[in-house]
Amino acid sequence: MARLTLRTADRLVFAFVAVVLLAGTAAAQDRRQNQPGKFDFYVLSLSWAPSFCDAALERAPDQAPPPECGPRAYPFVVHGLWPQYEKGFPEFCQQPAPRLDRNVVASMLDLMPAPRLIFNEWDKHGTCSGLGAHAYFETVRKARARVKIPDDYLEPSQEITVVPAAVGDAFVKANPGLTRASLAVSCDAKRLTEVRICIGRDLAFHDCAEVEQHSCRREQVVMPPLRGERKAAAVAP
Repeated sequence: MARLTLRTADRLVFAFVAVVLLAGTAAAQDRRQNQPGKFDFYVLSLSWAPSFCDAALERAPDQAPPPECGPRAYPFVVHGLWPQYEKGFPEFCQQPAPRLDRNVVASMLDLMPAPRLIFNEWDKHGTCSGLGAHAYFETVRKARARVKIPDDYLEPSQEITVVPAAVGDAFVKANPGLTRASLAVSCDAKRLTEVRICIGRDLAFHDCAEVEQHSCRREQVVMPPLRGERKAAAVAP
């Protein structure tokens, strides 16, 4: 009988601990989680397209390249404009997401050169902005116009080796008001992949400790050249 009572007490203790842990997890999430329009700032993610294309080729060398990896050369492209909390982020805030007008998709191909990317970003992130599709993608365009790409990274004609921290410094130098606390430089095992810049809802640069702490910590990475530039170099005498 004593053993049964002890086991019952143990179960009660375990149940109490489980409740406390669940409550802690819930508290760690933003109370506005996935409520459209309820967020603190945006992350503008600029993807270095040649790195994406090289990685896609390595994963599936026998498959056709993604649309953004065709003969036209793309440098930094907009991966997305992501609503963000100071800790964490919302996603898929409307399911199913409102359908995108084809004219909206066509209007964004100069910045986001793949319809699939545009649809995915709208479903996952745009629906959390609280804006209609036209207004959201107009905000994407305004946010992109807010950022100047440093001259050294506009159209490299050959692969360059860079220090991630130096890339961040170059963006800060090219963009008055931007600080290292407002951006993160991302990488994979060997390539620079993205530069993520935090922008307030008013499109002013915004400090973002949680985003910045995920910056690439490698000493050096490479930036593959643009595909068009690569082909030109290959046929040069």
